[in-house]
Order: sequence, then C-alpha cells, then structure tokens
Amino acid sequence: MGGTGAPGAVAEGLEEYRGELTGYCYRMLGSYAEAEDAVQEALVRAWRSVDRFEGRSALRTWVYRIATNVCLDALASGKRRALPMDLSGPSGGGTPPAPPQDAVLWVEPCPGGDPEAAAAVGESVRLAFIAALQHLPPRQRATLILRDVLGFSAREVADLHGCTVASANSSLQRARATLADRRQPTDGPAAGPSIDSVRRVLAERYATAFSRYDVEELNMLLHVDATLCLPPYSKWMRGVTDIHAWLAGPAIGCRGSRLVPTVANGSPAFGQYRPHTDGTGYAPWALQVVEFRDDRISSITAYRDTDRLFPLFGLPDRLGEV
Repeated sequence: MGGTGAPGAVAEGLEEYRGELTGYCYRMLGSYAEAEDAVQEALVRAWRSVDRFEGRSALRTWVYRIATNVCLDALASGKRRALPMDLSGPSGGGTPPAPPQDAVLWVEPCPGGDPEAAAAVGESVRLAFIAALQHLPPRQRATLILRDVLGFSAREVADLHGCTVASANSSLQRARATLADRRQPTDGPAAGPSIDSVRRVLAERYATAFSRYDVEELNMLLHVDATLCLPPYSKWMRGVTDIHAWLAGPAIGCRGSRLVPTVANGSPAFGQYRPHTDGTGYAPWALQVVEFRDDRISSITAYRDTDRLFPLFGLPDRLGEV
C-alpha cells in the first residue's frame, strides 16, 4: 500500500466513489440498472484486491480503471443501445406505430440530476449525448468520458488504459470527431444560467398544456425541429406538424392524463397517468423526458416501460381520483 494507509481505510474510501462511478458507467452502458450492477461489481473487485493497491496511482484512478474494465467486459458482445432515431428515419404522425421492438437494447433514462446544473454537466447526461456515445468503440467512449466529462488528465487516462499519452490523445480526437458528426440540429450547449428560469416555466407550461390536452398550446412550446420518440416502438417524429398529427390522432387516448413531475438525465420529466379503463383513478402510461434547446422544447422521449421505470423514479403505481 506504499505505507500511506491501512486496507480498511482504503476500502472505506472506495464507497465514496459509488455515486460518480454510477454516472460514469451509465454513460458507458446507456442503462442505469446495468450501471448500478457494474459499479457493484467494480467495488467488489476493488475490495477483494485492496491489499494489492500500492498507492502508485491515485485511489480514484485505480477504482476507475477497475470500473472501466467491468464496462468493457459488459460491452464485449458488441451490442449497443440506441434511441428510435438511431434505427430509422422519422415517420408521419398520423399512423400508429408498428409492434414494439422489445429485442432492441434501448438507451434508458437515469433518475435525478440537477436541471439547473452547469451546462457541461447537464449536456453530459442528455439522452441524445448518451445515445451518441454508444456509437463510439468502447475504449474511445471511456477516453472521451474520462477526459471531457470527468476531467481526467491525458496522463491519467493513459495510465488507466495502459497506453501512451499520444495514443490516449489520438483516441480522444477520434471520439470527438465522431460525436461532432452525429450532432443533431437541436443539439448543443445550453444558452447559460439565465435560461434556467425560462425552462422551468416551459416545463410547467408543458405539464399544464398536456394535462388539458391543449394541442395548440403544446405546438407553441415546441422547437420547429423538435422530436418525439416512443421506446420500445421504433417510431419517431420530427417537427411540429407530425407531432401535432400524432397527438391529435393515434395518441388521442392520452386526453385527460395527469402528469407527476420528476427529474431524468438532468431534465424535467413526468410520469404520465392515463384515465383507468374502469373509471377509477389513473394508471401508469409513460415516463416522459423533456429536453430543451434555447427557449423551446427540442425533444420528448416517452418510455412505456412503466413497470420498471416508475419504481426507479419513485413514482406511484396508481393515482386516485382528484
């Protein structure tokens, strides 16, 4: 251990990294549940080998090396997670979706995050960013997250990967170039802290308009190139016209829904409950993650896997009558 502390003290210090490691593994894997499992496995590996930690590198770098290897093992199958727009082009809003593609590994939302956090932090957990990361080879993905999101130095990343600094820098440049090619028109950094209050108002207006099912008001809140996607369906739409057609057509059964606010990927999100078919209360329907570009809504992702996601986000399994 290099004489700097007892294994027990190091083991206790490892637990302090659980939160940030979960964020790292989520970006690597695109699934919050898988990220939690990966972190637990990484910490178990670290605890088992803590007596071999010699202090030649920082404890943080050491545990991140272990977590990276766990993620690389998990990604060895070559399967990657995606959002509907990664699979096909947009479709018209006036037609219902094809059957769900349950075999697809979807990019999943993560609970929490501060909607008013610094722009760099907020961007690094946006669903579009997580989906774009999945297009990078796993080692490039790790390099970009460690350098550009978590602030590791080139030397630390090189030591973590067991490569030269030049090789680590080359990997970072390739990863940045790939992400730049995949940016969408409505992607991009936030306008700054002054926009936070605007977005809070937008989120409140969205919840009110959706609960009233005021489609015209919803149209006014959308960016001209806004997207709406519906995992586990591959169908997605781009633009106010098609989103309007969807809301006024196939999705008309959402009229009368209630929304319960939460936070996902650092953005406002809502548990959507539709009126129960038996007329008693409201049943879970979707988790809506709402993202912004400047002073408009740029994307809505409505996840239908309520059995798994609602407990994760602390949302009730049913709402009673008002």
